[in-house]
Amino acid sequence: MTKWIALLRGVNVNGITIRSAELAELFRELGLQDVRTVLASGNVVFSADVPADELKTSIERALRERFGYDAWIVLVPHQDLAAIVDGFPFEASEDRHDYVVFGSDDDALDALLADLELDDSVERVARGSGVVYWSCPRGSSTDTPFAKRVGAARFKRTTTTRNANTLRKLL
Repeated sequence: MTKWIALLRGVNVNGITIRSAELAELFRELGLQDVRTVLASGNVVFSADVPADELKTSIERALRERFGYDAWIVLVPHQDLAAIVDGFPFEASEDRHDYVVFGSDDDALDALLADLELDDSVERVARGSGVVYWSCPRGSSTDTPFAKRVGAARFKRTTTTRNANTLRKLL
């Protein structure tokens, strides 16, 4: 059985509210094992013996049916998460926020970086395996050039962003 992390996009923001207990219940009803939610931002750790593409499709469909929103998730094998967190390429600092942008489509992650011009003294981005690493000043995670790009509608179905501190809690 494979241990997975489902990262839901757009949960508990913009009027889409899903309680952690209800989210965990839905995953259990799908027959998934060892289900636990982490924080109230759409992070579910679970085990399943189902191929990734089937798993993604069934979870997204169940979320749409149960909670009535346009649900999109990124699935990450739990065993890959430690390497992703350890691979963060920028030095941590009290005055910065560190994020990882996960993608279910490598082309979308490449598009995030295409023709992107950044001021490295403000924010930094780097491509990783299945992710883009991002570091920005505290309080600026919605208004920097990269923040605006990652929030664009064209990336809604393929990417989701998590704070590095949240990722450590998923391990």
